[in-house]
Amino acid sequence: MDGLRWLLLLFGALVVAGVYIYSRRERAESGDERPDTVDKAGRRVEPSLGGHASDDDAGADSESETVHGDPQGEPPNPDQVQKIVTLRLVARDKGAFPGDELALSLRGIGMRHGKFGIFHRVDGNDEKRVVFSAASLVEPGSFDLSNIKDQQIPGISLFMVLPGPIDGAEAFDLMMVAARTLSQSLNAELLDESGSTLSIQRERYMREDIIQFQHGIMVA
Repeated sequence: MDGLRWLLLLFGALVVAGVYIYSRRERAESGDERPDTVDKAGRRVEPSLGGHASDDDAGADSESETVHGDPQGEPPNPDQVQKIVTLRLVARDKGAFPGDELALSLRGIGMRHGKFGIFHRVDGNDEKRVVFSAASLVEPGSFDLSNIKDQQIPGISLFMVLPGPIDGAEAFDLMMVAARTLSQSLNAELLDESGSTLSIQRERYMREDIIQFQHGIMVA
C-alpha cells in the first residue's frame, strides 16, 4: 500500500472518530448523557474510521469495536453495546473526485446532506433514523456545499452504527449497494476498513459478523 493510501486511511480514521466524539460531547452538554459515560467513551475512542485505531491502522480482523451511545443521532443508552462498520471509496491513480460530482452521486443514491455536514441515508423521512453515513476524507470530514464545485475529494468513508433503525444485515446490504453504485459511477476503488480491496469473501465475513453481533445482543 503506497503512502497516499495510508495517509487517507489515517485521516479517515480521524474523521469518523471526530464525528463520534463531537456527537457524544453535544449530547452530554445538552444533558442527555451521563458525564461518566462520556468520559469513558472519550478515553476509548482512538483515531479510526471505524471508531478505533486498532480496526484500521493495525489491520485488525474485526471491522469495528463496541462503543456506547449513538453517533448517528438516536438517544443514547449507556448499557447498550454498539458496533461501527466501515467501508471506503477512494479515487483511482491517486486522483480525486470533483466535489460537485461526488455530492450529486451521493444524492443520486438517496443520501441527504445533514447533521455534522456529512451525508446520511435515513429510514423513511425521520432524519434521526440514520441507516448509514458518508464522510469526506478531506479535513474536517464534512462537505461544504457552498463551495463544493471548487473541492477535490480523494475519498469518502461509508459507515454504519449497530444496532440501528433497521435490521443490521439489511442495513449492511443497503450500504453495499450504495458503495458499489458509487464505485461504478465515480470509477472508484472500493476498500474494506483496513484499506484492502473489498473481496466477496470479506463482504460475506463482515455480513456474518453483523448477524452474530445482533444475535449476541438478543441473547444478552
